[in-house]
Amino acid sequence: MMLDDQEMTDEWIVRVQGAEYGPANIETLREWKAEGRVLPGNEARRANVDLWTTAAEIPGLFTAPPAVPVLDASIQPPVQLSRRTFAEIVTETLQIYRKGFFQFLGLALLVLLPSVGSQLITTFVKPPQGSNVDTLSVLAAGFAFLMFILSIVMWPVYIAGIQILSAEIVRGNRFSLVGVLNEAVRFWPRVAGLCIFVYGVFFLLMVFGLAIAAMSLAAGTSILAALVAMGLLILQVWMFGRFFVNVLFWQQFAVLENAGFIDSLRESRNLARSGRDLPWFQRPLWRAALIASIWCAVVLAITVGAQWGTLHQYFNQLLTTQDPQALLQQLTEAQKASGFNVSAFVLGVVEKVLQPLVGIAFVVLYLDSKLELPSRADPVVRASQGDAVP
Repeated sequence: MMLDDQEMTDEWIVRVQGAEYGPANIETLREWKAEGRVLPGNEARRANVDLWTTAAEIPGLFTAPPAVPVLDASIQPPVQLSRRTFAEIVTETLQIYRKGFFQFLGLALLVLLPSVGSQLITTFVKPPQGSNVDTLSVLAAGFAFLMFILSIVMWPVYIAGIQILSAEIVRGNRFSLVGVLNEAVRFWPRVAGLCIFVYGVFFLLMVFGLAIAAMSLAAGTSILAALVAMGLLILQVWMFGRFFVNVLFWQQFAVLENAGFIDSLRESRNLARSGRDLPWFQRPLWRAALIASIWCAVVLAITVGAQWGTLHQYFNQLLTTQDPQALLQQLTEAQKASGFNVSAFVLGVVEKVLQPLVGIAFVVLYLDSKLELPSRADPVVRASQGDAVP
């Protein structure tokens, strides 16, 4: 009876040839199915969930319910689910990126184009020397500022779009870029609020670390000040690491599970700390840390490669110049003389184009890690897990 009650209380909306019908309960849907008005491939979603699935995945519509309902879940035999190895997570990440490359590229352009526009306008439109005000430079500064704001505004849509598109590709569905954007925009307020909180806390922790460094330099040779600074540095590293663990999966819970602000952070913490019965290298925390470390290494390699000539010149000047003021002046003149760095610009664009790989990897890791935890009632996540597990 528990299954029947669940079927009766669920209401669904079906999309046929662009038109939406419903909400309708399972009995109405069965009538539509008998009349040929609902096919397995038609899009469908729960009335209280914004993400679309297919009518074939509506419980009890195209699949027969169990003949004997189980009244007590505790008597069910444990289901053995195979987990992905880290190599399989990386492989699946690359496959998802390849399948949805143009959609992921479109999402990346949401934040890349404003950034590129701002960078180009500030590079080629120089302010006049002295105190004179040039109209062109003022317009260029205003345009660069607007592009910066636009990039920030589009960031939550970019984050939500990666989660939605990755989950849909895992499930074997194909979403157009317009469809992904329509779904992603609905999550903008929640994702934007979480972005402000998460990135704001990381920024404050970085400021705290810089303040500790400044205090150490100001203290000179004082042993007591050095010990205090060391203690504060240890505290700062502990706070940074703890917060990093707590927010590893906030994007997935906020979008794929439609969780609220506080629930996203709480569920993210629980999932990151799960798997304690597994070997340490199979736990979500360490796998997520390894994914983040690999991406940081890629970004560092791209940055160093783009600025290698400038960094080599700086290093030589640092070894040959003893006067700090003269060194600073030489570095400033070298920076002005270098002009627009084409290689740095191209490699920066490549980095932004590849950046969705990080989000995809965390979605795959999230789906894999959720195998051992009770699932929320979101059909997208449940269907994603079902398709991902053999």
